[in-house]
Amino acid sequence: MTDKHSADAHKATHWLHRLDGQAFRHPKIILSLILAATLFFAAQIPAVKIYSDFADLLPQTHPYIELHNEIKESFGGANVIIVGVESTKGDIFTNDTLARIHRITQAVDSLPGVNHNLVVSVTHRNSRQVWLTPEGNVNSEPYYNPEHQSLSDNELAQMRKAIGADPRVFGPLVSPDMKMALVKAQLNEGQLDYAATFEQIQALRGQEAADGIRIHVTGQPVLVGWAYQYLGQIIEIFLFTALIMIGLLVFYFRKAYGILVPLAGVIVSSIWGLGIISLFGYNLDPLSLVIPFLISARAMSHGIQLVERYYLELNEHADHHKAARLTFENLFRPGSLGVVSDAIGLLLIAIGSIPLNTKLAHYASIWALSIILTVLLAVPLLLSILPKPKDIDIRHNLFRSVGFLCAELISSEKSAKRALLFAAFLLMSGLYFASHVVIGESEPGSPILYQDHDYNLSSRAINDSFPGSEEMYIVAETSEKGGIKRPDVLAALADFKRHMLLDPEVGGAKGIPDLVVQVNRLLHNNDPRWAQIPDDERYVGGLMFTYMMSNPIPGALNEFVDTDERVANLVFYYKDHQGETIRRAIHSAKTWIADNEGKVEGLTIRLAGGTIGVIASQNEAAFETNLWVLPLVFLLIFIFVTFFYTSVMAGTMMLGAMLFATTLTYGYMGLIGMGINSNTVPIIAVGVGVGIDYSIYMMDRIRAEMVTLQDLGAAVGRAISTTGLAVSFTAITLIAGIVMWVLLSDLRFQADAALLLIVMIILNGAAAMLLVPSWVLVFKPKFICKAYVDEDGVIHNDTSGEALSVLEKQTVRG
Repeated sequence: MTDKHSADAHKATHWLHRLDGQAFRHPKIILSLILAATLFFAAQIPAVKIYSDFADLLPQTHPYIELHNEIKESFGGANVIIVGVESTKGDIFTNDTLARIHRITQAVDSLPGVNHNLVVSVTHRNSRQVWLTPEGNVNSEPYYNPEHQSLSDNELAQMRKAIGADPRVFGPLVSPDMKMALVKAQLNEGQLDYAATFEQIQALRGQEAADGIRIHVTGQPVLVGWAYQYLGQIIEIFLFTALIMIGLLVFYFRKAYGILVPLAGVIVSSIWGLGIISLFGYNLDPLSLVIPFLISARAMSHGIQLVERYYLELNEHADHHKAARLTFENLFRPGSLGVVSDAIGLLLIAIGSIPLNTKLAHYASIWALSIILTVLLAVPLLLSILPKPKDIDIRHNLFRSVGFLCAELISSEKSAKRALLFAAFLLMSGLYFASHVVIGESEPGSPILYQDHDYNLSSRAINDSFPGSEEMYIVAETSEKGGIKRPDVLAALADFKRHMLLDPEVGGAKGIPDLVVQVNRLLHNNDPRWAQIPDDERYVGGLMFTYMMSNPIPGALNEFVDTDERVANLVFYYKDHQGETIRRAIHSAKTWIADNEGKVEGLTIRLAGGTIGVIASQNEAAFETNLWVLPLVFLLIFIFVTFFYTSVMAGTMMLGAMLFATTLTYGYMGLIGMGINSNTVPIIAVGVGVGIDYSIYMMDRIRAEMVTLQDLGAAVGRAISTTGLAVSFTAITLIAGIVMWVLLSDLRFQADAALLLIVMIILNGAAAMLLVPSWVLVFKPKFICKAYVDEDGVIHNDTSGEALSVLEKQTVRG
């Protein structure tokens, strides 16, 4: 019978051991290949661009976005610029203020990429007063004529009265208090020059600024433009981060190798990552830069652990070649498992339907995997060919105290049980607060910027003055050409509108039924009794034709119906796009559709376009992604760990650590009011993958110490004391890599994302330092308690008492 300790009993791991030997016999060749690849990737970096593409933010397969793409050129989309012109000294009906609104309207109409057919304001030529002449003809004229800028007080009063009686202008374009007017414009989607658009808007604000006038600007293109303004700040954050990292290395090692070797690993890894982005043809989005910074910090933390272990081995072996080889053998496989865990969290982001996250998942997961070559392999090989350092002493520092403190806390099975009970209490508390997490945004304005930012102040000012500036488009389609003119269709749409207006958050609505009712009343001497939908389809068509002919500007009906009069757009105005507002709006629309489906032949109601519809699709996509990504991250890491250690208990232990940290993370989000959206889901998935590294290292070290000491309590204490150093310093390194986003970034989302990652890192560190050792002491898993080492120095499980596969599985060196 073959001795279980012999190489013959473990041919797979013995072959890998020999492969390791081959690598260390030819380190210069492997390092030269890595250098050549680095030079190749470096040549690709100049092609990398930093910009935002609006289409990348939209889940293109979602039915709302499919509708959005169909109607954005005709009825409008979500790429909207809204300019609010506010008079702080009286109302807007002065010659000077009206002229200013007109100049702003013309300037907005001249912006690059604007859809000229979808520019509206009170002074625009399409905002017209319609009346019936004594002869029975319908006439119209613009409310404002730029050729007559010296109106008398009486003429201004008449304009004020006429606008106050026109629901198409009063409310949507002029505030109820008459103190603010809106200029709205739609931009054509694609790779717009957001920076140029933003600069023109800001220049316009400066030119039109005056005493007694406030100019507010909001909308998606403006938001992206503000994000672009902080690209210089990103460079500043990068420089501060680099200084902090170098400072940590100096404080920790105070040795040339300890500083320069991890830095070299980070530089090479970053070059590979940026080169990969270029080869994919992807852009770096300003809002997702926290994750590349995190990957770079992760590369540095692996480099630090390798150099730290190298110095530990030098204190036991005089031959620095052997020390480098042992460093590789001890850390490569658990380190690779950690990197694979990182990559899993990153790659699974692609499950969602948002292109930005798909791109991020592709390049970030490959970038993370490249750390196996650029750091875990390259650093030990580099250390093996460099001269042996003269100073190999390991000095005590603050980080070692963390391990000693945790070892004292988890010093016995009794204290371990207390720790697990306390963790269970925290888990229940986390579940309670996690139940308060909302889907979407939890406050008005944009979460990308702080609430006191100019953008959010403008949004608040506009929404406080108007019934609602956030639009939701509902599209009604009929099966035949001209179907919208059918009285039963118009009656159904009017009923749908009344149903939607029951929501107190709806400030108003606009649609073809309103227009038909208004023109019908107008043709009957403005008698309110005629404010109704006619019973004759031909009569409805006549009313629509009358309105169109009264307007000398082509396309007067384009905002209401398409040219075939088969499709109509209903617009509903909301004050904000918070998650709860959107959820209620969509639920209300779906309720009416479900109750009335099939009652009107050939009529279909489709959801949803405009700002509300687009954000609703993002929220629903984020929710669905969240339902899939995290369970899959958990499952795949469980499978990998179980396979790696040939033990279900090992996978279960890691699953418990992930569940603890992730639940408390959601509890933190519920506590501070951070919602689940397309921006936060990737951060959580990445945090799970990165954070589980700590628990893997701790579990692996306990196993290695158990083989040596053959005493579980002593093995746990020794592992916490030693690996506690690695965990605490690795956590500090990762935090240092992203903390400057919290302290310096004026983009709130970047600061919140970095803070969320810091919370996850701390929670995962606590799980590794306290919960994993406690679990081991209480449950005494066999893959640790019955582990042994073969003649190649590889640790294996004693499978005699476990129902494992007869096939030999991958193992890990202690």
